[in-house]
Amino acid sequence: MQIAQAQSYATLAKAFDALRVHEYDAAVELFRQAAAMEPQRADIRKNLAYTLLKIGENEAARVEFGEAMRIDPGDFHVALEYAFLCFEAKDQPNSRKAEARRIFARIRDTGDAESRKTAAAAFENIDAPLRAGIERWKQALTAAAPTFSAEYELGTLAEQRDERGLAAESYRAAFRLQPQRRYVLLDLARVEKPEAATAALIAASRGGEPRTAELARERLPERYPYVYEFRNALELDPKNSTLHRELAYLLLSMSEKGQASREDAEREFRALVDAAPDDYLAAMQLGLLYVGDKHEDLARPILERVIAHAEPAIANRARAALHEPAVRAKREEPAPSPDIRALADKSYQLGFLKDALRYYLQLHEEHPNDQSIALKLAWTYNMLHDDMSAYHWFAIARQGDDAGIAAQASLAYDNLRPSLERVRTTVWAYPLYSSRWSDLFGYGQVKAEVRIGKLPFRPYASVRFVGDARRNTGGVEPQNLSESSFIAAAGVASRQWHGAMGWFEAGSTISYLTGVPSRDLRGGVSFSRNFGKSMAAESGGWFNETTADAVFISRFDNDFINYAQNRTGYTSTIAGFKVQAFWANNVTFDVKRQSWANFFETGPGIRFHPPGAPKALWVQVNPVHGMYLMNEGNPQGPSFNDFRVGVWFAFTH
Repeated sequence: MQIAQAQSYATLAKAFDALRVHEYDAAVELFRQAAAMEPQRADIRKNLAYTLLKIGENEAARVEFGEAMRIDPGDFHVALEYAFLCFEAKDQPNSRKAEARRIFARIRDTGDAESRKTAAAAFENIDAPLRAGIERWKQALTAAAPTFSAEYELGTLAEQRDERGLAAESYRAAFRLQPQRRYVLLDLARVEKPEAATAALIAASRGGEPRTAELARERLPERYPYVYEFRNALELDPKNSTLHRELAYLLLSMSEKGQASREDAEREFRALVDAAPDDYLAAMQLGLLYVGDKHEDLARPILERVIAHAEPAIANRARAALHEPAVRAKREEPAPSPDIRALADKSYQLGFLKDALRYYLQLHEEHPNDQSIALKLAWTYNMLHDDMSAYHWFAIARQGDDAGIAAQASLAYDNLRPSLERVRTTVWAYPLYSSRWSDLFGYGQVKAEVRIGKLPFRPYASVRFVGDARRNTGGVEPQNLSESSFIAAAGVASRQWHGAMGWFEAGSTISYLTGVPSRDLRGGVSFSRNFGKSMAAESGGWFNETTADAVFISRFDNDFINYAQNRTGYTSTIAGFKVQAFWANNVTFDVKRQSWANFFETGPGIRFHPPGAPKALWVQVNPVHGMYLMNEGNPQGPSFNDFRVGVWFAFTH
């Protein structure tokens, strides 16, 4: 313990020295080290939090203030800082705003005189609008027919005010009005009691929006749900056919083991068939249960409908139950076992991909010529991030007789092929005009990379170009507008992981103005993610595109420069042009805190792809207003306006 305290004291001394000379990043790292040495010291956490606030890391500061408050609940100033950070961030969930209100109420009642005064004012600033809003929405719901917006807004305000019963009632009412908005179930789960919350999460995790289902599964217990939990979920979401189907097959399995009655399974299959009349597998199973219970009068009409409408394999099982001869399918390949296929498809739909893979591989062994199974295997491997195996199965699926399946598989095969080639060459170019500098800039790269087995990285060689027409700003102290160089380098790059990639290269920068080479070391992390309808989408709709890079450049005094660009807008097709209208928010900052490398930009934009042009060519027009974040010694002034027009082109071989 004494050794840890001594080490912590030395580290804290260095941290405070770094603070005095405004080396905030170094101070943050040193405070973190000291906190790890003495995790129960609230004062270290508090100093770390205040330092994080100085560099704009509000969310990280909130976490540290929260930890300090947990260690020392009697430090009301820390609790106030934590509560303000919980409430002020615009993107915080309702539960965090409710937590802020609770903390303000506690300090108002138990704190010292100054803290009580601050907390009382903050509490009233939060509570008064919430009270008024709740009353307003209650009156609106009394005066007119309930609407989704009114119920959902009332639930949101009630949750923030800690009126959990009213919040739950309003969220349930909103979901009943528009059950397709399944994210409401996640909100409901936050305010319900544990058993009801589990029911809401089970309902959200089965069917509907994939992202909502994924978030719900993350919050569910690791065990499989119990029967009564399925029934509770169905009471909340009675039209959820996926829930009915899963419960029905669970009860069937339990009845075969003597753990549930056949009547329970029959009743659930009956509800499933009523809710989804075209689920002929479920209908066939219900008919078999009736036959087993000697209720042929109930079984016959159901099985006859299955025979009339279901695929041959299921229809033949229904015929066998009625002691009728089977009808040979047109294809000689026997159809997959419906029970295994149902389990495979259900596992795939629910996101249990390893189970789905096991079932699909079993099906392929039994039916090697079934093209649809090969396609399902390919998609399952793709979802499991095993692109090499996915590529293999897409290649098999694209060779079959079914034109629709072959088309899907060929498209996926072509999309994967560039990333799996032994040697891949990519070329891109981006000429850009900027009105701010009255200059034409040019950026481009030729890169050849080699895939070596299943190694998680690829070596590459590249030549990059960065230049412009004007060369510098002119005036008494001219500044370069670009590197005006060719950069030849060799390096390694990791594979993509959830949109992120790491890379490092060593090379030489050769100025085309002077011909003088210089050593160049670069590396960093790149991230890109697109949600919604991209430029490559066949249909229109909303999209969000985020790209971010953190780059170390030795030539810039060993600086670490960070770029983040976010575009949100709508994709459509107009007169043959694929068009995206968007709003852009861009931020750039660096470790050295140089004025030219720290700024924020925002503005509208439009991007379009001319008809007949290569797929990877588009034109972008983007006026922006920018603000520098560091103005000490900045010759450019605190803000600027710019009008940019650029053309992007790329291809991979």
